[in-house]
Amino acid sequence: MARGRQGGGGGRGRGGDGSRDDGFVETVVKINRCAKVMKGGRRFSFSALVVVGDGNGKVGVGFGKANDVPTSVEKGVKEARKAMAPIALSGRTIPHEVNGRFGAARVVMLPAAPGTGVIAGATMRAVLVAAGVQDVLTKSLGTSNPINLVKATMEGLMRLRTKEQVEELRGVSIPG
Repeated sequence: MARGRQGGGGGRGRGGDGSRDDGFVETVVKINRCAKVMKGGRRFSFSALVVVGDGNGKVGVGFGKANDVPTSVEKGVKEARKAMAPIALSGRTIPHEVNGRFGAARVVMLPAAPGTGVIAGATMRAVLVAAGVQDVLTKSLGTSNPINLVKATMEGLMRLRTKEQVEELRGVSIPG
């Protein structure tokens, strides 16, 4: 007989998807626990990395810190909503190949054919799904630090431009 926990388990785990009534997708990417040694013992504080998006081209990242988990997640969500930015999408995928970099984290994102899905690690997937990307191929290089990976993914997404945006910026017509 197998021992341990049975079934899929519920709750709010790593990479969990908490859709709210207002249409925003809130995903807790990582919860960090920090200990401070005091006279009476250890005091714990928590930090939460949260991604919020509307699933339709807007996404934001927040980092909340507090003495308990729910408050840190709440602060992260509040910061992520303030930091929401529009992302250029081309249908279900991204318009072109893009690289993002933050610290030692480097990410590569490639547009994919319809039906491919989001081929990405849990950290990058949270940002891409919240932004509304449904078909993309990704690769993360360098560090696996979730904070730096999320910020590198956001940096790459912010550099995306559609064909129409490029035409307007340069004042030319691009054929094809």
